[in-house]
This record gives sequence, C-alpha cells and structure tokens, in this order.
Amino acid sequence: MTSTIKVNTVTTESGSTLTLGGCGKTVALASGASQTGFGRTGTVDWQTGDIKTTTFTAVNGQGFFADTSSGAITMNLPAGTAGNIVSVVDYTNTFQTNALTIAPNGSQKIGGVAKSVDLQTKGQSVTFVYVDDTEGWKNVQDSTSNVVGNEFIVATGGTVTVSGDDKIHTFTGPGTFAVSQVHPCAANNLVSYAVVAGGGGAGGGEGTGAGGAGGFRETKSPATPYTASPLDGYPTPGNRITVTATSFPIVVGGGGAGGSPSPSMEGTQGSTSTFSTISSAGGGGGGGGGGQPVPVGTGGNGGSGGGGGGRGNCGVKPGGNGNTPPVTPAQGNNGGTSTSSNSASNVDSGGGGGGATGAGGNGTASSPGGNGGTGATTEISGTSTGYAGGGGGGSELGSPGSATSGGGSSGNAGTVNTGGGGSGTTPPSGNTGGAGGSGIVIIRYKFK
Repeated sequence: MTSTIKVNTVTTESGSTLTLGGCGKTVALASGASQTGFGRTGTVDWQTGDIKTTTFTAVNGQGFFADTSSGAITMNLPAGTAGNIVSVVDYTNTFQTNALTIAPNGSQKIGGVAKSVDLQTKGQSVTFVYVDDTEGWKNVQDSTSNVVGNEFIVATGGTVTVSGDDKIHTFTGPGTFAVSQVHPCAANNLVSYAVVAGGGGAGGGEGTGAGGAGGFRETKSPATPYTASPLDGYPTPGNRITVTATSFPIVVGGGGAGGSPSPSMEGTQGSTSTFSTISSAGGGGGGGGGGQPVPVGTGGNGGSGGGGGGRGNCGVKPGGNGNTPPVTPAQGNNGGTSTSSNSASNVDSGGGGGGATGAGGNGTASSPGGNGGTGATTEISGTSTGYAGGGGGGSELGSPGSATSGGGSSGNAGTVNTGGGGSGTTPPSGNTGGAGGSGIVIIRYKFK
C-alpha cells in the first residue's frame, strides 16, 4: 500500500539537519523528475542505449558513446550554466582515423577559447564541466589509456622488448618461448622470426681459411610491420610458423672453435639453432693454412661454407659449400678458395667464409686473404642489424680479408650473437684461427 503526502515545503522542527528516509532505505526520484539544489558529484548518466553515429547535441548530466567508424562526426555542447557536465568516449576506438569534433554553443568557450576542438586519439574519453563565461567548458578528465581485453598472443621467454604494436623476444642462449594465449584469428598467430646458427671457426696456421657464417633464416609475418632481409621466407609456406598455446624450446648454436696451428687444423663447424620446425645449420670451419706438412685445407660445409686454407706446396684449396643442408631461400653461401704456391712471388692466402647473402672472396697471390661473404640485414629486433657475415681470410704476409655483419677479421673471432664466421690467421705464423660467433633467435608478433 502506498501513501501520498502533498506539501510545498518540508523543513525541520528544530536544528539545521533534515533527514529523509530511514537506515537501509532508498530515497528515489520518480522517472522523469529532476532535482535542483543538491549540486553534482562530477558524474554523468551514460546513454548506453543511444550510440551516436552522426552529429548530435550533448545534454547536461549525460555521457555519450561516439561511433566514428564510418566517418567523422561532431558533438555540440549544450548551453553552459555553471556546474553543467557532459562526457564522451570513443566507442569503436576510431578517433585516430575519424575525429570527433567538440563544438561550443554559440560564442561560448572551451578552455578559454571560442573554438572547436578535435579528439584524434584512439580510445580517448573526456569530461567537460562548465565553469564560467571566462573559461567556459573545462576538460576535467581525459583518458587515453584505451583499456581493452587482450585477444592477441601472450607469451614469455628470452628478453622481451616492444616496437609499436609488436613484442620482440630475443634469445641469446637456450630457452623456451612459452605461449599461453593465442588470437581467435589464425593470421594474427603467424609470427615473424630470425634463426641464426653459430658461425664456423677459422683454420689454424698461416694464411688460413675463414669460418663460414651460421645459417640465416627469416620469415616476416604480414601482421608485423618492419623491413625484413632479402631472405624473407614468407612466400614458401613451409617457412611459416603459426603458434599455438604451448611451449617451444629454443636452441641457440655456439660458434665453432678455431683450428690449432701445429699441426695446422681446420676450424670447427658452428652449432645449429632451432625454433619450432626451423633449423639453421652452423657455419663451416675454415681450412688450415701453410707451414705444416698436412695435405688438407678444404673449407668445411655448413649454413655458409668455410674458406679454403692457403697450403704452400698443396696448391689451391676450395671453400666449403653453403646452404648445407639445402633450404629455400638458401640459408648461406659458399666459402672462397685459397691461393698458395712455393713461388717466391706468391703467398699463402686463405679464402673468405661464406655469408648469408654473398659468397666468400678468394684469396689472392699478391697477399690479401679473401673477404668475408656479406651477411643479411633486418629490422626484426626493432633496430637495423646485420647478421651472419663470413669471416675474412688470413694471409701469410699480414693482409687479411675484410668482413661485415659480425664476421671476424685480422685473426679475430666472429661477434657473439650474430653468427659471424671466425677470421683466418695473420703473422706471426703458428696462430690459432678465430672462433665463430654464437647465434641468436628472435621472435616477433603483434600483441595489440
């Protein structure tokens, strides 16, 4: 049973406090009724049943969801009275594509300026309160956090960095790429990766062959915007990896050891790096050099081939074969041949190690060792970086071949975590060949 009391004014019998309702009860305004005199609490009533897709006029005390997915629209502010409040939010996260224009009422101002303003930030929400004629509508709350549920890949493992909307996991040693969530759309679960094996070690002795670079394999997902190397394997379906919610063991190959000088020994092949179904072969070891009566010196096979070693009486020695075992695109190139002779005008010069995108240079009779084969440059890590360069060949008279992209030169080792081949030796004779650089595995995917 309900009762109705009709009065014009309710006041206190004594004191200054008037209490309506009892403990635990609710005092409600009837539907359509309005209140005055209580003031506002800084909140609005959100109009969830009226999504705005065209130009509209805001109403005091209300918040609006603006949908600009089909084009830019305008929100006209109401006439301003001190204490009036309105809010608006980007309903479809498209303000960055199609702006929402906030227009003042007549000659009124927004933040002290009688001009419209465009909201152009994805997911933005703002709240305006009318203060006075001097400042007009003041923005008292502005959020651009755009908090949304994460539907994309969620994973751990390695060193994690961010580039734009992509996450990058870098493994410089063995680890696990653990995926706990994937996207409902399979295309967003296709990851980009670079798998680089360990570089080969150079041969020992005089004028030795350089180590070949570790195999380089890369595939760029269309979902991740960066500049890939020329060896992007995406066109070949067998190179694509679509992850599932599981753990993927990561193997990062170490660099091969350099050959000993006495007797002159070939360098050791680098070790394999793997991610899921993708394996890159270690770089071939460089051939041993002259100064010892050992009739060998051929460069070793591998991801890229090692350079042939200069061998005095033993004649020219070939470099090793790259892209061993074969994959498409090729993971590396052949090593260069050596030059060696007993003639007083000739010297022992080793071939350069093969690189990801170029063969190793041949040693020359006039002294210089062969240059290391060029590597591959990619921005998968967020920075343009060269990997898998062949080492520079050694020379009996001290003019070694040059190297890039992590390959060693002047008898030095390849750079760690680049897969660079080790450098052939330089005088004095009897040097140990440069070791190969260790490999690396990088995985990149869209995460928002």
